[in-house]
Amino acid sequence: MGIFWVPIEFFRDGGIFMYPILFILALGTAIIIERLKYLSKAWIDGNALWDNIEPDIRSHNLENAVHQCSNTEASLPKVLKAGLEKAMQLKVTRDDREELENHIEEAMLTVIPQLESRTHYLPTLANISTLLGLLGTIIGLIQAFQSISVADPSQKSALLASGISVAMNTTAFGLIVAIPIMLCYSYIQSRTIKIVDMLDAFSIKLVNLLTSG
Repeated sequence: MGIFWVPIEFFRDGGIFMYPILFILALGTAIIIERLKYLSKAWIDGNALWDNIEPDIRSHNLENAVHQCSNTEASLPKVLKAGLEKAMQLKVTRDDREELENHIEEAMLTVIPQLESRTHYLPTLANISTLLGLLGTIIGLIQAFQSISVADPSQKSALLASGISVAMNTTAFGLIVAIPIMLCYSYIQSRTIKIVDMLDAFSIKLVNLLTSG
């Protein structure tokens, strides 16, 4: 069984505080899986998309550029599509730059919260897992000291060592849950920031190109 038996041992010996920590593990795992799936759909190669639509924009064939941005669920095409559709309505010129920028920012304000949704719960869950582990350990130590206070003197050392060992299991299990959640949070956060930066970069390129004529 090896390493897979270790958390099972912690859970069996740790007491009642293992259950809320286990719940946090399940909740955190569900959020991580959902976020990874969503971000994988939200990601697209921005340079490849731009290479496809730039010739259409330069030739004022905005309908075809919009069509190319409609074939995916990724975040960048949604923002660019909003800007292109607004440009079609305005027959955009340099004087329309501010209005076009505002419309694209409005589209980004719709997309970005979806990218960041539920991610902020992960560090909170990791902290709660650690704190529950510490609380379980403190209560376990209190119970251990109470039990040896009425025990036979010859058994006190063995009982104390056993009680401390069991009490530490909650802290260990809490950390086992918290550390992977924090690592996944860092990865998800970096992916989200990368997509948001891409939205900023290519929205500026779109505005510059549309208003350059």
